[in-house]
Order: sequence, then C-alpha cells, then structure tokens
Amino acid sequence: MNKNTKFNRKSNYNKYPSTTISGFAIDGWDKILDKIEKLLKNNPIIAIDFYPGVIEEEIITNIQRLKPDLFYDTRSEIFKSEQEIISMTERYMTGDQLFGYMSPLRMTDYFDTKKLDAVKKEISNNKGEKNIIVGCGASLVVPESAYIIYIDMARWEIIQRFRRQEIGALGVDDRKEPASIQYKRGYFIDWKIADRHKDSVFYKISYWIDTHIKDNPKMIDKETFFKGIETTIARPFRVVPFFDPAPWGGQWMKENFALNSDQKNYGWCFDCVPEENSLLFNVNGTLFEMPSINLVLLKSRDLLGEPVESRFGKEFPIRFDFLDTIGGGNLSLQVHPTTQYIHENFGMFYTQDESYYMVEAAENASVYLGLKKGINKDEMIDDLRKAQEGKIVFDADKYSNRIPAKKHDHFLIPGGTVHCSGAQGMVLEISSTPNLFTFKLWDWGRLGLDGKPRPINIERGKEVIDWTRDTDYTNKYLVNVVSTVAEGDGWIEEKTGLHPNEFIETRRHRFSKKVLHKTTNSVSVFNLLEGDEVIIESPENKFEPFIVHYAETFIIPAWIKEYTITPHGKAVGKECITIKAYVRT
Repeated sequence: MNKNTKFNRKSNYNKYPSTTISGFAIDGWDKILDKIEKLLKNNPIIAIDFYPGVIEEEIITNIQRLKPDLFYDTRSEIFKSEQEIISMTERYMTGDQLFGYMSPLRMTDYFDTKKLDAVKKEISNNKGEKNIIVGCGASLVVPESAYIIYIDMARWEIIQRFRRQEIGALGVDDRKEPASIQYKRGYFIDWKIADRHKDSVFYKISYWIDTHIKDNPKMIDKETFFKGIETTIARPFRVVPFFDPAPWGGQWMKENFALNSDQKNYGWCFDCVPEENSLLFNVNGTLFEMPSINLVLLKSRDLLGEPVESRFGKEFPIRFDFLDTIGGGNLSLQVHPTTQYIHENFGMFYTQDESYYMVEAAENASVYLGLKKGINKDEMIDDLRKAQEGKIVFDADKYSNRIPAKKHDHFLIPGGTVHCSGAQGMVLEISSTPNLFTFKLWDWGRLGLDGKPRPINIERGKEVIDWTRDTDYTNKYLVNVVSTVAEGDGWIEEKTGLHPNEFIETRRHRFSKKVLHKTTNSVSVFNLLEGDEVIIESPENKFEPFIVHYAETFIIPAWIKEYTITPHGKAVGKECITIKAYVRT
C-alpha cells in the first residue's frame, strides 16, 4: 500500500486483549491427565463433554492413555446413526447452498434412547475405578454425582477447522463437504443446540479445557472460570479480534494493525461479534481461550441490560466489524432481507440492518447506496440475470447511486436497501448481529478466494429490495443524517444514526476533555476513531480504569450505568473521536 502511506501510523492496536486473574491453571496433556487420574480416585465416573468443533481424535487418543475400565464415545456409540441424524436435520439444512432454517432441536434429540439407557445401566452396575464418557452431550449420560469436564471451542477456530477439513458436525462426518455447507449446518443447527446444552450445564462443570491450539491444551477449574467471567463483566472489556482475507480485501489493516505482511490482503476484522469471538483469561501467565458467547449466556442481564435482554434473550444484538478495501476492490452489490422475510424463510426474529462508517477514505473512495431515481426494476433484474449467465457485465452505476465517500461519513443501510462498499475505503460496519444473510446481486465477475464464483442470490434479492429507496430518499435519509445532541466544555455529541427502521442508535463524540456517558439500560459498543488512546473510568470507582487504543472496539456492560472517557497518553490535549452504538429502549 505504498501509495497510501499517508494513512500509516505506528500500531498500538492490541490483538490479544485479556482479563488477568489468579487461579488454577495447568497446561499440556501430561499434567491434565495426571489431574484427571486424581479426580477418578475421588469419583470413578467422569464425563468429558465438548462443543462441536473439538478435534475428537486428539481428545480420545489422550484420554485412552488413562486405560479406563469403561469408555464410551457419544458420537460413535450412543448417538443415533449418521443417517438418522441427517434425516432428522434435513428440513433445517434445506436445499439452499447458503441458507438453512433455525432448528429447535436439542442435544437429547441426538441420542439413541435404547443405547443411552443401556450405557447408563452399565455405568451404574460397573465397579471399575475408571469410567469415562467423552463427546458432545457426555454430561447427559452420567449420574448427577459424576465429575463433568467441558472442552469448549470458539466459532472462529471452528471455521478455520472447517476450511482445513479437520472436523465434522454434530453426529455427522461432513469433513468432505465445502466449508460453506459445514458453516450452514453449524449456524442453523449445531451451534444453537450446543449453546442451549452448555447453558444448562454451566454450574455442573468442574473443569474446563482449552484445545484451540492443537496438542497444547490448558485446564482451569470451576472457581477460576467463574472468577474470569465475574472479572470481565465487572468492567469495560474487549473480545479477541480475528482477521480474514477477502476477494476484495485491502492493505490498510495490515499496515496499521501490524498484521502478517505475507498475507495477500485482509478484508475483514471482526472486533465485536461475541457469538464468534473469543475471550482470553490470563491465569498466572497462562492464556486460556474460551468463546465470548459464554459471557452473554451467563451474564445476559448485567451485560445487555434488562430491556435488551427482554427483547433479544441471551443474544448479543450489536455487531462491529471492519471492511478494508484500501488498495483492494468493491464488495459485492448486495441487499439484506426485511424482518418479515428473514423470519418466514429462515426462522430468525430480526434482520441484518447495518451501516457503513468511514474510518478512512483514500482518493476516489465511494459507496453504492440505494437506487437511481426512475430506473426500471424489471430491466435491472433482467440485467442482473444476464450478468449472472455471463452474457453482459452488469452496469452498477446505471442502477445504483455511487456516492463519493470521505472520512467520518456515515451511510445508513436498513434491510431492503441495495448497497456496496466501493474500493479505497476503510469501513466500520455497525450492524445487528445476524451476519449470514447477504443476498449478493452482482460480484463484479470475479472469483472467490477458492477460485470459484461466489453464490449469487438474485431471486431472493428481488423479493426484498425496497424500490422506493431511490436517489432522493437515499440523500435525505441514508447519507450523513447527523444532528448535534449536546455539547459542553471540550466535547460535542452528535447523533449519526441509525435509520428509524433499525433498533440501534449511534452517537459520535468529538472531545478533547473528559466526557460523561450513561448506559441508559443498554449495552454500549464503542470504537475509538481518532486519538492514540483514551481511558475509561468510573466516577464512583466501580471498576479499574480501562485503556483503549486507536481503532479498538470495546464493550460497556449495561450495569455500569455511568462512566467517563478521557484522552490519555499521547492523546492528551488533542481531539479524540468515538462512535457509540446501543439499543434504543
């Protein structure tokens, strides 16, 4: 990105934020097996339950080193047959290449009841000293008195393992399927089942094992686990960001976040997607990784706020991610479904509304947003179909408004709005959590990173496009709809969105002095858009001061109520800018 070096800065972006605690932590299979051996002397029955995505061969091979008297693997010996599970889940997988339907199934539905009863009876009659059940749902097999060990897995690592064909699905060995099909089964079926099951056994689990790094496991005990949860929710915090290349990916993040220079590009940074990100606990110097969804499941009211929890349950409704096209290309021309459509077709209760906030913009940066006034919708759909068949090159500029984009512009994108981030922009995407439901209309005739065309969804897209969002509507309601809300000594607060159809409110603060914020019964998600670093403090000393660096996303739990943000370090005396998103209540 040499031609864009004016955007470069010395990176102070923390790629591995963690919560520091003291407690019990050991690493390596030898030490963990020694610990399990000691547990078996106190109680001869242990269930080693785990999340789909664990490399089962690694677990089973090492546990069998204990030479158990009785050993069962739920997948191969107690679950229903793979064909029965495929039949049971077929309606939720659907025939669509990308989209399924949200499943109401539970972990108990995967067990063969006759096999389960037989194993339970064998366990109760067995007098051996080492009785071990491993696999997803293992805790459902053993008596209440048994020890339960849980091996967890963050979805981002699961996705990487899909790509490497290392893991199968819940009860189904689909390792030879494309990663997109594996992801679909995970998203619509397995992960919801596993989260529901994990949520039901949190307080029964005695020990947790982290196997995110193959052959380098770590173990913590129940007390340490909950200490980490309580310490994290007691203050502002960050989840562990992850980065991914894209067909349109750029170079800005690579240089400004000190990422791997050998990677061709980075298109995405997911810095606040708690369903997929991790949390890190630094336990006496040992980094223990776990899915950040655990915090949402265990502390939903403290984190989200009572009104937000009432509306969304144990789901984190706000999503922040970066889209880097500086030195890259255009995203696909796309549209997201309406609430009615996403509910009827996919079983979701709210849709993928979003916005683009321009963190940086190089020369000629632009955004496609809304439709040109007076276009013929039938002609547009016909041209999209012809382009998909390779007969023409679709003329996006003929049908969609291409709007020049500059730094700190904010573009609002409620469901049904045709849009696309153009090249030469660094976008902070602020959106609701559903993240799969993009109907691509045109992908500029290029291939995906796997060398194959990416799926196009013209027929679904035409069902949800809001044709009234033309040039006039776009300019009036979707581009820089900014108003000053309040101001004081050294600060100004502006409302920048989102659209009235969207449940997220965004506020931008420009400040050179301390600013008081309130959570107003909702979790708040921030990004530091300008300034080297800021410090977040409690006026009543409810939490330790928390420092955030340039471009980092951070989360303020709703329980905190009041907090201040102040320029810190090299930013003292300079203007800083934050963007805050919260749920309108």
